[in-house]
Amino acid sequence: MENVVRDMSLAHAGKRRIEFAGRRMPVLGMIREQFARETPLDGVKITACLHVTTETANLLLTLSECGADVSVAAANPLSTQDDVAAALADSGIHTFAFKGETTDEYYRCLDMAIEVHSPPDIILDDGGDTITRIHTKYADMIEDVKGACEETTTGVIRHNARARENALGFPVIAVNDADTKMMFDNRYGTGQSTIHGIMNATNILFAGKNVVVAGYGWCGRGIAMRARGLGANVTVVEVNPRKALEAVMDGYRVMPMENAAETGDIFITATGDISVIRKEHFTRMKDGAILANAGHFNVEIDVRGLEEISVNRERISEYVEAFTLENGRKLYLLTEGRVVNLAAAYGHPPEVMDMSFSNQALCVKYIVENHDKLENRVYPVPREIDEEVALLKLRTMNIEIETLTEEQQKYLSSWELGTS
Repeated sequence: MENVVRDMSLAHAGKRRIEFAGRRMPVLGMIREQFARETPLDGVKITACLHVTTETANLLLTLSECGADVSVAAANPLSTQDDVAAALADSGIHTFAFKGETTDEYYRCLDMAIEVHSPPDIILDDGGDTITRIHTKYADMIEDVKGACEETTTGVIRHNARARENALGFPVIAVNDADTKMMFDNRYGTGQSTIHGIMNATNILFAGKNVVVAGYGWCGRGIAMRARGLGANVTVVEVNPRKALEAVMDGYRVMPMENAAETGDIFITATGDISVIRKEHFTRMKDGAILANAGHFNVEIDVRGLEEISVNRERISEYVEAFTLENGRKLYLLTEGRVVNLAAAYGHPPEVMDMSFSNQALCVKYIVENHDKLENRVYPVPREIDEEVALLKLRTMNIEIETLTEEQQKYLSSWELGTS
C-alpha cells in the first residue's frame, strides 16, 4: 500500500528537523541502543495513530530500526508536519498523514494504517480512535491484537468506559498516566506549547490579559502557570472540588464559566469533555474574546452552537476565524476549535516527549513479552518502567540523587521502631 503524504520532496527537510529533535531526546536514544542489542521487536507489527511531529518520528524510527514493521496515521487532521510525514515515508514507515485532512480523509488514512498490517500486533493510540475503529469496523482483528498503549487522557477515559462494560477486546496500557508522562508532558509540554500556539496564531500580548483556563488537571495547571508567568490574570473553571480548591490555593480565581465568560479576554479549554464553552457563554463574552482549545478532540468549544448564534463567519488568517454574533460582538476562534498547540505550533518540546515516548517504547516491549499474561482491561504503566525513565532522564542531565542506607531501608519497611 502506497504512502499518503502531502509532498515527498519535503523529506530531506523533515529528516534534518527530526535529527535536531532527536538530539534533545537522549533517553529514547539510550532505549534505541538497548533495543538494538536485545532485538525485542523483530517482526512486530505496530499501527500508530499519533501526532506526526519530529518527536513522534523519533519514536517511530526507534521502533522501526529495532525490527518492528510500523505504520502511522495522524491523531488530528491539523497536527501533521508534512515534511516529517515525507521523511517517515522515505525512511520505510508506512505513512498516511497530511495536514488539513477532512474528517473522511482522516478516517480513511487511519483505516489504511490498520489495513497495511491486517491485523497489527500492537496499537499506539492518541485519543482512542484506532482502538475504537478496531472494535467497530475491524472486529475480526480483535483477537489477534496483543495490546495497545494510550497516550492521552481523552483516550484513557474512553478505554476505561469500554472496559467497565466488559467490551474491551485486548489489554491497554495507560501510558498517559505515568508520572514521567503526565506530570511533565501535560504540565510543561502542554503549558508551553499551548501558549506558543496562541501567540503564533494571534501575536497577542498576554501581560495584563484576563485568561480563563477550563480544567485544572495537569494540562490546565501547566497552561495557567505559563499564562501567569507572562503576566496574565488567570481564572480557573473547574467542576472537581478538590482541583478547584487546589487552584485557589495556587493563587488563581475560581468561578463557573457563566461568570468567567464576562471577564475573559482569552479562553483555553483543557478538560477532555464536551461543550465546555457553549451558547450561553458566547453571548456573555466581550467583543474580541479569543477562544482556543488544548484538549484532544474539537468538542470542548461548541463550534456548531457558535455558528448558530452568529450572523457572519470570516477567516482572518490560517489559524483564526471571526464570528460576528447577533449582538454585534466578534469572537475569534483559533484552529477551528482543534488542539491549538499542534495545529498552530510545533506541539510539545522534545525534552518532555523524550520521557513520554520512552514510556511508549518500553511499554511496547512489555506487551510483547507479557501479553499472554494480561487481561482485557486498562493497566497503569508498570512502576519499574516509570522509575527507569525518570532515572535515565536524570542521568542524561548529569544529576545524581540520594540513595537509602541499609538502616533507612530497614526503618521504612519495619513497624517496630517508633519514638525513642
